[in-house]
Amino acid sequence: MSALEISNREARRLWLSVNGLGAAPMTGLPDVAVMIRSLGFVQIDTIRNVTRAHHHILWSRAPRYRETMLWPLLGQKRVLFEHFTHDASLIPMEFLPHWQEQFRRLGQRAANSDWYRSGLARDEIRAIRGRIEAEGPLSTHAFDSRATSREMWARPPHKKVLDQMWYAGDLATSHREKFIKFYDLGERVFPDVAHDCPPAQDQLSWLCDQALERLVIATPGEVQRFWGVASAPEVRDWLARRRLVEVAVSGADGTRQRALALPDIEARLAACAPVARRLRILNPFDPAIRDRNRLLRLFGFHYRNEMFVPQSQRIWGYYVYPLLEGDGFIGRIELKADRAANWMAVTGFWPEPGARWGSGRLERLDQELRRFARLAGITEIRWETARPA
Repeated sequence: MSALEISNREARRLWLSVNGLGAAPMTGLPDVAVMIRSLGFVQIDTIRNVTRAHHHILWSRAPRYRETMLWPLLGQKRVLFEHFTHDASLIPMEFLPHWQEQFRRLGQRAANSDWYRSGLARDEIRAIRGRIEAEGPLSTHAFDSRATSREMWARPPHKKVLDQMWYAGDLATSHREKFIKFYDLGERVFPDVAHDCPPAQDQLSWLCDQALERLVIATPGEVQRFWGVASAPEVRDWLARRRLVEVAVSGADGTRQRALALPDIEARLAACAPVARRLRILNPFDPAIRDRNRLLRLFGFHYRNEMFVPQSQRIWGYYVYPLLEGDGFIGRIELKADRAANWMAVTGFWPEPGARWGSGRLERLDQELRRFARLAGITEIRWETARPA
């Protein structure tokens, strides 16, 4: 049987739809937990350029989202937990029974890693856990061991101990205050899932199922990278036990790639509405663009995150946001902000080749900039680079 042919336009439309970027943004107050469940997880990041990545990702789908809406779902309502996918992320608590193998694997990996060897004696490690058990949630600032290196990524010994126990699920993120993580015993944060926890292979199969549900069309490698839990052989084993549809997807350059899709792919394509013509400023960590190879293949848009690239080697800038309009990327923009001084500045602007910037498109960008500034509580917007004519 020949593979189902899927055009590039159909693939783009479906991908934006499953990422919550196809339809016009919701106008009411968002149900943040439902949004995160739909995405699978939301990556969190320390850098606050205008707003932190997790807030921006949610706001892109719900313009009435505000920064105060997220953290109570972790620290008070316990409908989310924090752990590591491809990076630190907030995950629906209902996924916890299927996350036990990830705790085991990451905890073991950290315990066996030279980088995480703390240099602290066993009794000192027990004392760290004992303090949390006796005193309640503590941040890394409650401990005073010092890093032995001045390298950027150096960590003090107590931080390595906390992280290793956090990876293993022995400790958990109780809450965050001004983005500072507070650690508590896992048993006091996580519900008891002993009776609901499936065998390890079933956990991995469930995660692969959930990954494909959110990717809809994917290669085995894309399924594997979604959560960053299963190995390539484990994904192949999962594939051998699933009835999927083979498809051939046209890329932006006209080449076709073989991939796998859910059995109801034709119905999903038929039900997928045209993409709204909204102009959106996307975050560099947005799930729709996180896989740069997929982004390039589907949209012909080359993007890299240059925050950790030396300034002399950057093509664009430090914190550069892709600009999406409809189902295509039309440029990128660099922004910086000072909340206390009430301003956000455009410090770089790069239109995509072939994208025409007339007065209508520029006005749509101005509207999106105003909306984005409002999320950060800013009213003044200024251009510090050449504004497109």
